[in-house]
Amino acid sequence: MSIKFHCEHCGKRIDAPDTAGGKRGKCPACHNRVYVPELEADEELKLAPIDETEEERQKRLRAEALQLNQNIFEDTVVPDAPVATNTGASIDEDELTDSVVRYLRQMADGDLDGAQRTAQTIATHRREAMSILDRMAADEPPNAELQDIPAQVLSGLIRNLRTRIS
Repeated sequence: MSIKFHCEHCGKRIDAPDTAGGKRGKCPACHNRVYVPELEADEELKLAPIDETEEERQKRLRAEALQLNQNIFEDTVVPDAPVATNTGASIDEDELTDSVVRYLRQMADGDLDGAQRTAQTIATHRREAMSILDRMAADEPPNAELQDIPAQVLSGLIRNLRTRIS
C-alpha cells in the first residue's frame, strides 16, 4: 500500500511508498521538498460537509462578475475609425511636438480616451511625428513636462506610439 497525498506547492497527486511516511521527499512534478504524511491503515481522512449556501453565494458572485465584465466591455468598445494618412492640413512642428507630449502625458496619467483622440491627430502627420519621436527617444533629459515619468516607462510609451502610427 502507498501513501497518497498532494504536493503543497503544485497540487500534483503523489504516491509515496509506506516507508517514506513522516519523512521529506521531492515532488516529481515541481521538484520542491515536501513532507510525506504518515497515514495508518485504519486512519480515515474526514472531509468537511459542503456548505450549500456558500456554494450558491460563490456561484452568484461569479455570475455577477461576469455580467459586470460584459457591461464594461460593451461600454468601452470603440468602433474602428479609419485613420487618415495625411489630411493635407499643415501643422507646425511645435504644435505636433506638443501633441506628442500631450499623448505621452495622457498615457502616463491613464487618460486613455484623451490619448486615443490625440493619437488620431498625430497619425495624420506620421512622417513628421516619427522624426519627433526619434528625437525624443534620443534626448537624455526628456521634455520638462515628461521628467516625472520613469525613463523606461517613457521609452515604452514612445515605442507604443511609434507602433500605433506606423
